[in-house]
Amino acid sequence: MVLDPRDLLKSAVKSEDTPPVSAEQVAVPLGGTRAERLQRLQIGGFGILAMVLLIGLADIVITRAQETEANAVPEAAPTVVASETSAPSDPLADAGVVPDLPAEPEPTPTGAASNETGDVPPPANVPNAPLQ
Repeated sequence: MVLDPRDLLKSAVKSEDTPPVSAEQVAVPLGGTRAERLQRLQIGGFGILAMVLLIGLADIVITRAQETEANAVPEAAPTVVASETSAPSDPLADAGVVPDLPAEPEPTPTGAASNETGDVPPPANVPNAPLQ
């Protein structure tokens, strides 16, 4: 059982000839004292208020983000007119790091000797060995 100091003080003040109250004899309600109940109520109320404020703040942030997204220009027009330039240059090739590659690849000859899949050469016209 919980020992309440106020009950001990009350029993000590009553009279000197009554026996002292032990911890087992003191009856404290399960909910605690009035001050403890009030403190728990205040903490719970503060927690609920904090959650409501947090949800309100999140709603404000989401609403502002949606408004900003709706007001944004989807495709901003360039402010400077793009000038026609020559073929795009390769900065690595200009620096000499990569060899200069031709703009168009040279076509490879396609003949009867080339295979369709490119992974296995076609079989030779050699008959199979007889089975034993």
